[in-house]
Amino acid sequence: MFMGEYNHTIDTKGRLIVPSKFREPLGDEFVVTKGLDKCLFVYPSDEWKAIEENFRSLSQFSKEARKVARFFFAGAAICEVDKQGRILLPAVLRDYAGLEKEVVLAGVVNRIEIWDKERWNAANEYDDVEEIAEHMAELGIVI
Repeated sequence: MFMGEYNHTIDTKGRLIVPSKFREPLGDEFVVTKGLDKCLFVYPSDEWKAIEENFRSLSQFSKEARKVARFFFAGAAICEVDKQGRILLPAVLRDYAGLEKEVVLAGVVNRIEIWDKERWNAANEYDDVEEIAEHMAELGIVI
């Protein structure tokens, strides 16, 4: 399981340090792809395989299934952490998510999300805890 929020920067070559807490659960190879909300999703290989199986079960005659499959798979990249703990994010993925310098890596259960820091802050602005509680109730989440 992934959790936590980490602030990092992307260097001029597009390399990003992966927090040490995320490295072991990610394994030697993992997948980075376009995520929802204009961020990137990072999946360990076993999670990615499960996603692949879900897509394989969809009808290829469905226009929407083909469109969603292209979104997630066409821009996906297999990544590895180098000896300095960095990954190289492909330019197409950096451009999609608007990643230039300051980023946030957020652990979200079965994946890591990589966000532009300003976009992350805007997406996670809550006036008060009551707003979060209302969203949880709407989703049927009980803690």
